[in-house]
Amino acid sequence: MRTILSSFILLVSLTSMGQQTVFENSGGKETATYFETIAFYKTLAAKSVKVQIKEMGMSDAGYPLHLVIVSNKLIKDSAALHKNGRVVIMINNGIHPGEPDGIDASMMLVRNIVTGKLSLPENIVLGIIPIYNIGGALNRNNSTRVNQNGPVEYGFRGNAQNLDLNRDFTKMDSRNARSFAGIFHYLNPDILIDNHVSDGADYQHTMTLISTQYDKLGSIEGEWLRNNFEPALYVGMKEKNWDLIPYVEFDGANFDKGITQFYESPRYSSGYAALFGCLSFIPETHMLKPYKERVNSTYDLMRTFIEQASLQSKELLQVRKAAAIAVAKQQVFPLRWKPDMSKSTEILFKGYTQDSMISKATGLMQMYYDRNRPYERKINYFNFFKADNIVSKPRAYIIPAGWYEVAERMKLNGVVLTQIKKDTIVNATVYRIEHYKTRSMAYEKHYPHYATETSSFRDSVFVRKNDWIVYLNQSANRFIVEMLEPTGDDSFFSWNFFDAILQQKEGYSDYRWDAIAANVLENDPGLKKKLEEKKKADPVFAMDSRAVLNFVYRNSAYYEKAHMRYPVYRIE
Repeated sequence: MRTILSSFILLVSLTSMGQQTVFENSGGKETATYFETIAFYKTLAAKSVKVQIKEMGMSDAGYPLHLVIVSNKLIKDSAALHKNGRVVIMINNGIHPGEPDGIDASMMLVRNIVTGKLSLPENIVLGIIPIYNIGGALNRNNSTRVNQNGPVEYGFRGNAQNLDLNRDFTKMDSRNARSFAGIFHYLNPDILIDNHVSDGADYQHTMTLISTQYDKLGSIEGEWLRNNFEPALYVGMKEKNWDLIPYVEFDGANFDKGITQFYESPRYSSGYAALFGCLSFIPETHMLKPYKERVNSTYDLMRTFIEQASLQSKELLQVRKAAAIAVAKQQVFPLRWKPDMSKSTEILFKGYTQDSMISKATGLMQMYYDRNRPYERKINYFNFFKADNIVSKPRAYIIPAGWYEVAERMKLNGVVLTQIKKDTIVNATVYRIEHYKTRSMAYEKHYPHYATETSSFRDSVFVRKNDWIVYLNQSANRFIVEMLEPTGDDSFFSWNFFDAILQQKEGYSDYRWDAIAANVLENDPGLKKKLEEKKKADPVFAMDSRAVLNFVYRNSAYYEKAHMRYPVYRIE
């Protein structure tokens, strides 16, 4: 009776203090500002021992990121999070503040837990980032989300550096991403939920879901997610009257061909979390549904995650532990994944018929979705992937001290780096960058490389005191390999961290090198033979004196060793 009375008094107290959310007070039309959101959680924390709020690093906007921890037992430190079989669910909101559904849904979720309206199981701990992109949240407007149906006002996609933070998880250009890594590894979540709003096609479903790519997680964890946990989420949402479907990434597509699971490379939150064996999900509400409906579906999905994580906690924790052991023993790692179009599952899709009409804006034909002609259809969902670009795990990597920006990012992600105590020579595998392509337009403050090709050779490498060695005996093995192998989709090389090696620093004047080149050829019969063969095979080359001189230079001891030589070495 005393517990019931206490909960009632707390509920009355919170209501009298205005603890209805901005969303609720506006009839589901408005979203809370950054300052309103943080004040809301501070009030809850002051009233209830179930809620703790702490600052966890800085953002680009000059305001700190906050972490809200919700549990039935006081959590004193990170070691207590996972005690007694608890499952830790991390919820990230406002990575795109123009998509604020999760911000408002989480406020209601925590308030209802505090007041007893919603029961939080004893074996669940929530770790919530109220608003991740603070700079974007402060930049409020009512026009930049032209495809979206509410709320009245919202934040902007770009952060204080105009970065899309959902492309920043590995390159970590922002303070936000660095602080996020600290929060992520502090929590070591079993599940990550990163709340979003979709863009693209029109259809009847309110909520869609991106799940961690099963095959990338591995056979133990991935198959359990595919066959057990994820289906339970769909059932749980159906029971709450929401027809959940996988994320629909298309606009005007041919449904007869089906849809393909979103490819979550490590730049995204879900792909990043998967590198550490965390089951990650990106809920995507449909942008054209009313804001109130979108927030309510997000609230119900988070409830469903809590319910299923609690019910399946034992299996979830066992699967994660077994998967971590398997990753530690894993000898080869795929750096890329391709959809296996020979396998698929069937899903029931509720869409709207596509048609075309004369556009009032352009006077030309324009596709549209006719909401007066809804349909239901079974379509193929291609959610099986094949491993591609597979590399073997070395015993260790060497990172020279000069590449400290790479070392710093490794440390922020819990990687153990050991500084070498004295100069030495090691036998290592060295990569040479043979070919790469670069984006012609800026992308998130970079001009990323792609289609990278390398050659490799064994060499005696001079390693200096204070260079770093990274042993591959860590829980972060997958992260280490995917970030340090140059052909990885989101590797440090792909994100331009090693571009200095792509520029030749020394050169020659033709008139000066001509005499030296003659002497080089006279003293190197092998190179002279190689040159003659090149001339015979390529008559245009043979008639180009500058090309011939450059060929001799690049194949001589005078050519700088560092050019195109990838500076992270493999110890096999």
